[in-house]
Amino acid sequence: MPMIDVYAAKGTFGNKPELTKALNEALMRWEKVPPISWFTDNTAAFIHEMEPDSLANANGDSTYVRIQVLTPVGVLDRDKKLGVTREMTDIAALAAGDPTLKERTWVQIVEAPDGGWGIGGHAYTNEEIATEARRRLAAR
Repeated sequence: MPMIDVYAAKGTFGNKPELTKALNEALMRWEKVPPISWFTDNTAAFIHEMEPDSLANANGDSTYVRIQVLTPVGVLDRDKKLGVTREMTDIAALAAGDPTLKERTWVQIVEAPDGGWGIGGHAYTNEEIATEARRRLAAR
């Protein structure tokens, strides 16, 4: 159950609910998780709008976007990381209405350690996440 944080200058994105939905759906697809409520309720994207003078590259350009994806360790192999990075970059550029944003979008994939993913007051291991997902699928 990943968390996605998008950092951008205010006004970069118009329809933020559409952006968060697209990012969440893309990541769940790359993770190959079933569309059960336990995953859909606990996968979220957050848009952090900043004043343009609150971010910049080394040249002072503030037209960059940073997308940080936090996911349990080992869920995304190299091919999936490449796919997530490409698709999230495309989604951000489309949401901004600026195809050139692809060249200014940074995607950082961070893996939470096994047992470092807490939901409802419990820090789940990867095996516990899989077991809980199987239990919920069987109860459908």
